[in-house]
Amino acid sequence: QVQLVESGGGLVQAGGSLRLSCAASGRTFSSSAMGWFRQAPGKEREFVARINWSGTSTYYADSVKGRFTISRDNAKNTVYLQMNSLKPEDTAVYYCNRVLTTTPVDYWGQGTQVTVSS
Repeated sequence: QVQLVESGGGLVQAGGSLRLSCAASGRTFSSSAMGWFRQAPGKEREFVARINWSGTSTYYADSVKGRFTISRDNAKNTVYLQMNSLKPEDTAVYYCNRVLTTTPVDYWGQGTQVTVSS
C-alpha cells in the first residue's frame, strides 16, 4: 500500500499555471505507474494523466493534452503535474494514485483544490 499526499493547488486566473506535487510513501513507488485524476463539483472523478514507472512514457486525457505535463522523480518518491493555460473547466480537486493502465489501485489521499477563475 502507498500513502499519497497531494499539494500545490490554489486559486489562479484563466491562462495561468500551477504545479501540483504528489509525495508517495512505500517501497513500490519507483516500480509503479502513477496517474493524476480530478473531481469537479457534482461530477465523477476522471482520469487526467499517466506516467510509467521510469518516466519514459506518458498519456493524457484529451481535455488536457498539450496543456498539462506529468513527470516524476523516483529519488524523491514524487510525481508532478505541470498545468499551463488553465481554464475554468479545470477547476476540481486533483488526486494522484498508482495506476494499472488508467485504473487507480490505492486508497485516495486528501487531494488538492485547484480553482481557475474566468
